Amino acid sequence: MGEAELLPHKNQLVVHSVLFFYGDAASDSLSAAIANDIATHWNEASGTVRIKNNLYHVVFNIEGIWSKSLTPEMIFENTNPRNNYFRVEEFASGNISFVDGINSNTGYFKLDNLLNNSTTAAHEYGHTIGLDHPENLDIRGMGTPGIMYPRGTIVDPEHQYDPNAAPQTYGGTLNPFYRKVLKEDIALLRLSDLPFDDKGFAMLGGFSSVWHNRHME
Repeated sequence: MGEAELLPHKNQLVVHSVLFFYGDAASDSLSAAIANDIATHWNEASGTVRIKNNLYHVVFNIEGIWSKSLTPEMIFENTNPRNNYFRVEEFASGNISFVDGINSNTGYFKLDNLLNNSTTAAHEYGHTIGLDHPENLDIRGMGTPGIMYPRGTIVDPEHQYDPNAAPQTYGGTLNPFYRKVLKEDIALLRLSDLPFDDKGFAMLGGFSSVWHNRHME
């Protein structure tokens, strides 16, 4: 989730998101690393959007904070559209990271899903600002996979875990390392349709406001 801000003097549309991390695996360094990873991926697309005949460059401003004293009430009562809350633990039921739906501001991350350029955080962030998985999950011949393609997508050999594996066999599906935020992903956000107020602000995403307890093994 985030708050979009129009800066006409800079020809920029800036999406501001603050990510608060809690849980036993959260830390200052991890919070900063995840925020930087998300910003790097989403800014790499160099997206643009035209609003009222003005062309804006889309910039993602992401801040990560380790919130050691976070309480459920702080999540439930939050009304700031910039604020997101994610629990980080070494164990997660189902062995996956997730957010609480499309257009959300909360979720649960498994620590090892976030490491080694997995693109998981950038993918989950896409869900929080309104993007779902594409319907077509066989994208052979279509080049670089966009950021919202899920694990299990059928891709060209060079984007598989194992380039020599047959499609849909072990190693024969999308390696998330190869996902990229593409201009098409920025376009799907439909930023030009946001209801900007008189000060140039608009909400992107929505409030799910879920506190997550630690999953037990």
